[in-house]
Amino acid sequence: MDSSPTIRRLRAIQGHLLSTNDSSSQLRPHPTAGEFVLEQGYSVVLPEKLQTGKWNVYRSARSPLKLVSRFPDHPEIGTLHDNFVHSVETFRDYKYLGTRIRADGTVGEYKWMTYGEAGTARSEIGSGLVNRGIPKGSCIGLYFINRPEWIIVDHACSAYSYISVPLYDTLGPDAVKYIVNHATVQVIFCVPQTLNSLLSYLSDIPTVRLIVVVGGMDDQIPSLPSSAGVEIMTYSKLQNLGRSNRVPFCPPKPDDVVTICYTSGTTGTPKGAVLTHGNFIASVAGATLNEKFYPSDVYISYLPLAHIYERANQVMTVYFGIAVGFYQGDNMKLMDDLAALRPTIFCSVPRLFNRIYAGILNAVKTSGGLRERLFNAAYNAKKQAILHGKNPSPMWDRLVFNKIKEKLGGRVRLMVSGASPLSPDIMDFLKICFGGRVAEGYGMTETTCVISCMDEGDNLSGHVGSPNAACEIKLVDVPEMSYTSKDLPHPRGEICVRGPIVFQGYFKDEAQTREVIDMDGWLHTGDIGMWLPGGRLKIIDRKKNIFKLAQGEYIAPEKIENVYAKCKFVAQCFVYGDSFNSSLVAIVSVDPDSLKSWAKSEGIMYNDLAQLCNDPRARAAVLAEMDALGRESQLRGFEFVKAITLTLEPFTMENGLLTPTFKIKRAQAKQYFSEAISNMYSELARDSSLEQ
Repeated sequence: MDSSPTIRRLRAIQGHLLSTNDSSSQLRPHPTAGEFVLEQGYSVVLPEKLQTGKWNVYRSARSPLKLVSRFPDHPEIGTLHDNFVHSVETFRDYKYLGTRIRADGTVGEYKWMTYGEAGTARSEIGSGLVNRGIPKGSCIGLYFINRPEWIIVDHACSAYSYISVPLYDTLGPDAVKYIVNHATVQVIFCVPQTLNSLLSYLSDIPTVRLIVVVGGMDDQIPSLPSSAGVEIMTYSKLQNLGRSNRVPFCPPKPDDVVTICYTSGTTGTPKGAVLTHGNFIASVAGATLNEKFYPSDVYISYLPLAHIYERANQVMTVYFGIAVGFYQGDNMKLMDDLAALRPTIFCSVPRLFNRIYAGILNAVKTSGGLRERLFNAAYNAKKQAILHGKNPSPMWDRLVFNKIKEKLGGRVRLMVSGASPLSPDIMDFLKICFGGRVAEGYGMTETTCVISCMDEGDNLSGHVGSPNAACEIKLVDVPEMSYTSKDLPHPRGEICVRGPIVFQGYFKDEAQTREVIDMDGWLHTGDIGMWLPGGRLKIIDRKKNIFKLAQGEYIAPEKIENVYAKCKFVAQCFVYGDSFNSSLVAIVSVDPDSLKSWAKSEGIMYNDLAQLCNDPRARAAVLAEMDALGRESQLRGFEFVKAITLTLEPFTMENGLLTPTFKIKRAQAKQYFSEAISNMYSELARDSSLEQ
């Protein structure tokens, strides 16, 4: 008897399938095994190893037998260069890159570059780099925020086999220096604002040979002595050089490295995730399988291009020929950009969706009794219709929701949330108010973005959908946190991912790579997940961001922060606790308008908002509102914060309190607010002793 693994596997599969006389389907499920697979809805379950008989590996029901690694309609596209070449040929005269910023710095209507024009610019910039003697395989740094030139340079890197290395504009000089040296970056594209910063520590980044200033004027570029070994030139000069000296493409292979994406993380030195062309093609092909996008779609680019979420979205826009409009560069003016661009696709993060939610509710409450009652009637009627699978009456949109839709330009048909969990309440709110599809996804840099995403037609909120068709997922027991695959009613454990989307490892860091990728090729994410009915994944915890209170209770602070984020007074919230204390405290970055409105309604006089933040009555009012939301969300007793400090200062990347994906840097926040935290615990201790 042949006992080879292939024969055994084939026999096992054959045992689960029966032939049928139906000519349209040669196979049908065996009731004992196939039905178990079919019952999962959006996912299928497979055995990890045939010998163990343990069925614990989940794949997308859209591609259960083979993980996607290429676009089914265009399997010849194996690299980002192939992807762009295909789009330049297919969508040559379609709008591609749009910006409102004029050459003189003023802001107007969106002006567009076509796919064909972008293709030409890509060839010119790439040829310019070759002419300056930059060898194939060199690392090229991009040190500026989202604008058309970022995309052009990235396409040039792909066409001429360079490796792009995003340099976060907000990481600060120390991190930028570290990345440039660690990745041996030879060329840096920057803007005039970041040029001065680079020049101040030029001697500390000896690998840099060429600095290209985007938006710089030739007569304003400083000249350096030849002994410096660094040439500085404008983007336009490099483009002209390439235009006069065109060089043929140097196409990469699918296994070639396309980028080293440094993740700041919440602690420690940045880690460089090495990603290949094949990683990106597989990720986007799998995530968009059965999705419908068109050249008539318009996408707004404002999420940092240095972050994998936006980077993967750009690969998607190219494949489908979508127009990409860039924001002005100021988050405070984003709503103005949305109104001008009128996008159809809006990808964002919970932080912004929370603000949209709070802004709409606040406007409704201050609009007067009749309008508030009309909004509530419209909202409830539409919600009930959606829950029962019916089409809501268009009357409600005409009366109420069309005005709200105009806030985002009026044409958004798809909203996608990623980077951190979105409250189910807010997701439902967005669906009702904006009328389009709202989906939540889950991913990370190390998986080239999407691990899972909600499927079209899935109206259940509070989960992150089924696996990307380019990967498989399993949950691994975490006994120290009491999460196991045998948990009832749903299996729970650490989310592990395998497939062509998994990165190649951390650059020059074999030890950290081995920590996250095991011998069988599974990437251990550090996130705790749970399988819901229908093969939907729900993120419930984080292995690392957990701490224990003095009484032994484990706390997942992000979950609590997401509850409090819905409070009208709360712009941002940092929940803190440790094993020396039995209760939680929080730093609340306040919403100034909500606080002013409250003070006015209470007849409280104040000189400035800082004074109001220190007023015990203000703290009590905010804490009472947070407590109400905690009860509504069924937080457990020890999950309620017992004291808060109000601050006007937002948590930003500039002050070191946020990562570029808008997650709180917990170690830095603890240090930054150490005095306030200490004072809150002292105050709680005093109150406790008085009660005794």
